[in-house]
Amino acid sequence: MSLMKKLNRMKQHIVREEKDNSSIIPIQMNQEKIVDSTIPYLPVWESADTFPYYKDKEYCLIREIRFPLDHYHGKYPFRDFLKAVDLWNRYDGKHPLSAKGFQPSELFFFDTETTGLGGGTGNTIFILGYASFTDNEVILKQHFLTEPGMEVPLYYSFLENINYKTLVTYNGKAFDWPQVKTRHTLIRDHLPKLPAFGHFDLYHASRRMWKSKMESVKLVNVEKDILQFERKDDIPGYLAPMIYFDYVERKNPEGVIEILKHNENDILSLITLYTHLTMQILQVDPMQTNEEKLLIGKWFDYIGEEKIAFDTYSHIAEGNNMEAKYELAYKLKRRKEYEKAKLLWEEAALSGERSIQKQSYIELAKLMEHQYRNYRQAQEYVLRAISLHELSDSSSSDKFLMEANKRLFRLNKK
Repeated sequence: MSLMKKLNRMKQHIVREEKDNSSIIPIQMNQEKIVDSTIPYLPVWESADTFPYYKDKEYCLIREIRFPLDHYHGKYPFRDFLKAVDLWNRYDGKHPLSAKGFQPSELFFFDTETTGLGGGTGNTIFILGYASFTDNEVILKQHFLTEPGMEVPLYYSFLENINYKTLVTYNGKAFDWPQVKTRHTLIRDHLPKLPAFGHFDLYHASRRMWKSKMESVKLVNVEKDILQFERKDDIPGYLAPMIYFDYVERKNPEGVIEILKHNENDILSLITLYTHLTMQILQVDPMQTNEEKLLIGKWFDYIGEEKIAFDTYSHIAEGNNMEAKYELAYKLKRRKEYEKAKLLWEEAALSGERSIQKQSYIELAKLMEHQYRNYRQAQEYVLRAISLHELSDSSSSDKFLMEANKRLFRLNKK
């Protein structure tokens, strides 16, 4: 059934005034113990690999699915994640996404579904989903909140067997995990202690790598454009709150099961994305472009991995990439190899894109002023930079022009 047909069917259920409850057996919350026969639509849940978890007089539902390591999600089989972790453990440098010192089973791919996009106590998590690795498969579990007030079994079932060291999320550092902390605080007297995790947030890595080539780095876009995974008949995440509240009212799980599948794809994509980012960062992806290599070099530069950044820029510069030559010149200047830096900036100033050209002229001016004491040549380079800048129709009051004129004034005095 197509996505639109499913949504239209759900819409008809949501707006109707009279509901067919003939197949629903109401939950008797005053019973001493809940029995399976009191759970609405239990056979439907079971057919979706979802079963009840009881805690005192309340329950949540847990869906569990297992995938072999040879299962492909996008461009990689899950087995390649094991290779990614092994690559990190053989890597000597540092990186924010490094899994050095971890076993594959210690990473915890985590995502939630909530009743809203905002924070605070008014936002309820109704799905806690995660995947982890064993020696021969991936196990994905999703804990579902059947009633807004039944959070104790939801979080208790989630926390009772957690033995992972690092979360892997997509914007989870800012949203998912703070939401878990907030909800846990409200019922912490009834729950195990919330563990402290390390955190790999792949959203920030994706922004660093692909924000210039994509209109939005939403996970669904990264899946399609980068990971070669395209969802079919997927219910959009923004409909999840509406579908959940409809479930709370009617108890029919049809829509919620589709949201569970949506959440499943989110989680599995984290595995593929972490694998792909590892192959990019460690530069073992044979399809990696020079643009991607340059971004990796800048990332290493940013985190202080000087040697790797230098080697990366050098390798790309051999292919006559002007931006790589521009960046490499900085490194050479820092090593006091001024003549080599000068030659690279001269190339970039003549053959690079306009933004690279004008910045290269400014760097040449700095080199002439401070290292070569050739103030007239420095002055000429600044004038060329200003001329290029003015061709771009930029505002006469912008920062680049102000700084260039300030430098020019100083050189005129010298």
